[in-house]
Amino acid sequence: MDPVSRVFQGFTAYQRSAALKGAIELDLFSAIAEGNATAEALATRCQASTRGVRILCDYLAAVGFLHKTDGRYTLDPESGPLLDRHSPLYVGSAIRFLASPVVMQSFADVAGAVRKGGTVVDAGGATAPEHPMWVDFARAMAPLAGLAAQLLANLLDADAGRPWHVLDIAAGHGLFGITLAARNPRASVVALDWANVLTVAEENARAAGVADRFRTVPGSAFTVDYGRDYDLVLLTNFLHHFDEEACVAVLRKVHAALRPGGRAVTVEMIPDENRVTPPEAATFALVMLAGTPGGDAYPFSEFERMFHRAGFARSELHPLPPGFLRAVISYRD
Repeated sequence: MDPVSRVFQGFTAYQRSAALKGAIELDLFSAIAEGNATAEALATRCQASTRGVRILCDYLAAVGFLHKTDGRYTLDPESGPLLDRHSPLYVGSAIRFLASPVVMQSFADVAGAVRKGGTVVDAGGATAPEHPMWVDFARAMAPLAGLAAQLLANLLDADAGRPWHVLDIAAGHGLFGITLAARNPRASVVALDWANVLTVAEENARAAGVADRFRTVPGSAFTVDYGRDYDLVLLTNFLHHFDEEACVAVLRKVHAALRPGGRAVTVEMIPDENRVTPPEAATFALVMLAGTPGGDAYPFSEFERMFHRAGFARSELHPLPPGFLRAVISYRD
């Protein structure tokens, strides 16, 4: 790509997010998967204008999310299953959170966040207590989290059926702990989060048929008593919201809550040590700059240092392919 095009695409990247959000709200990708291939047919199915549908579909074809041949639209075979609501791989609901007004507001003054070294949003942005955005997060991000939860369950060999007492910190939708319980009938889960968010986790536990082995504890991870003798403590997409000292404070509590030989399992956007690859993880640091007072996308060496400071014996880095998340498993002696 020539440099002028690259800069221009950077200037207008928000339009791609807006187009995807609009298409998902219209259920456009599902409509195409059902066989509605022309602008006219799609307009009827999506209850929209033919002109509007044609322009939106042409845009999505131009940027690679659709294909167009002789006036007929088809899904891209790679991204299509992720955007078709009928597909078991559907993750389209995530855009309701990722491009929500609350998240977008944090990017309204990036220069200000850079000058300050943290969010300029009032009340601490994403780390504000009981922020209603986390209910939206729990509902919108559940399909994407469900895929990652299955990958983590594979890594932890959940099907082996060992008796597990699991603490899920900042559980949100609860799907990481719920998936372990669903895969392992001898696992019980304690989910910790704000009370308003835990209602979503409880719904998901009932839907998964594990409500009898799923208990909730409302409150802040920094102040609530975790209890003791856990085999696993899950820290999924949580530590990135805080600076190192705050992370270490939580990790010391985690260390005390684990039984000897227990494991803390962290799932995060973890960039390489150069902090610029892979792009999904590396660019996440800007999300934390814009949205939190002190959060970051930490490379493994920094997680390793934090867990060591908290008393853990060793930590291991594991990929979770084919996704871009990575897991850190840290062991208590």
